[in-house]
Amino acid sequence: MSKTLFTNVNILDSTGAQPFLGEVLIVDERITDVRPGSGNLPREGAKIIDGRGQTLMSGLCDAHTHFTWNNGSLDALGTMHVEEHLLHSIRSAKTYIDYGYTMCFGAASAKKRLDVVVRNAINAGDVPGPRYLANGQEIATTAGELVPGITQVADGVEEMRKVVRETIGLGVDQIKLSISGEEITGTQAATDTYITEEELQVAVDEAHRRHVRVCTHARSRDSVIISIKTGVDMIYHASYIDDEGMDLLEAAKDRVFVAPAINWLVATINDAEAFGYSHEDAEKAGYVHELEVAIKGMQEMRRRGIRVLPGGDYGFAWTPHGTYARDLEHFVKLFGYTEMETIIAATALGGELFQKPNELGKVLPGFYADLILVDGNPLEDITILQDITKITAVMKNGEFHREPVENTPAAPESADPADLALTHL
Repeated sequence: MSKTLFTNVNILDSTGAQPFLGEVLIVDERITDVRPGSGNLPREGAKIIDGRGQTLMSGLCDAHTHFTWNNGSLDALGTMHVEEHLLHSIRSAKTYIDYGYTMCFGAASAKKRLDVVVRNAINAGDVPGPRYLANGQEIATTAGELVPGITQVADGVEEMRKVVRETIGLGVDQIKLSISGEEITGTQAATDTYITEEELQVAVDEAHRRHVRVCTHARSRDSVIISIKTGVDMIYHASYIDDEGMDLLEAAKDRVFVAPAINWLVATINDAEAFGYSHEDAEKAGYVHELEVAIKGMQEMRRRGIRVLPGGDYGFAWTPHGTYARDLEHFVKLFGYTEMETIIAATALGGELFQKPNELGKVLPGFYADLILVDGNPLEDITILQDITKITAVMKNGEFHREPVENTPAAPESADPADLALTHL
């Protein structure tokens, strides 16, 4: 039996209560006691961690994760040899947990089994990484695939049924269908929909029959509506949702989740020029307009109490791994969430997404000890969660992935955060 006692920490428990100075006792993989003050919990046999007033909170959740995205060329996702691609995916998994992400929800794998293999390796303790729910390759209809070489194609009800069954047979936790366009392709508009309701319905039915959830890349109005009508579990983007879709979504808010992946839009507009896609290109393609309407939609979802989670499609050249917490800043500055609401979306809602609302995402007795120690208060400055040097410890399942600062050598002041993340591999 292992014991860890955090003392002198500001506890941000993700219930909505304000942080309080106190102590947290962990026995094996779970939190057993949380109390205000100091000296109220037994110290015998426990490893004592003096938090020095830092914030202790739940590890974060990314609801739109691509371990296999390569920080570079989209074409390379299909052409990269599987051996190198596996090594890259393992490194991505480790980068996520280095940055305090203890829950990641897979949003598609560039190759059929990569997500499943990495998930299994994490679960076996062979490689470091967050809790992970694995996806397969995206499924699209003919001429609906967004990235060549990484998408399965299925046309008609029976072909869709077969491809979905084959994907489920790999051992995935969820499947993803790409059912609307993406402007950067140059040929597929985000306002268009490339699947029939019947094709999507059979995919959902087959997946749910085998206890597998369904995600959709759904930017267009119609893609959002048919996602809700057919019983999709996770809707990605939802940029062009209209009043009808919003009403349907509100009626289904206890069942469905939304992850807008808003950082893809923000970064494509503002950061892609260095990689050959200028601001003018993005504006001409419609990304500036899409961002404007998406922000309004997310603000309305917040008002209606719809479960919206961060997760920004990281792993493209201008949305590199390690920049995940930019989404949290966008929730505050663009969507109008308070810092507290944003933290709850990134923690407690993650527990709900993982179907363990009473075990993941909060700092309460009985919950798994998936925790981060933060040098500062994210309720005062949400951007500190983007700085790996401010995340001074990471724990998953009651075991430290990264020890507190006082127990490990300090990182050089000039260290690049991405390099720091890789030094633990």
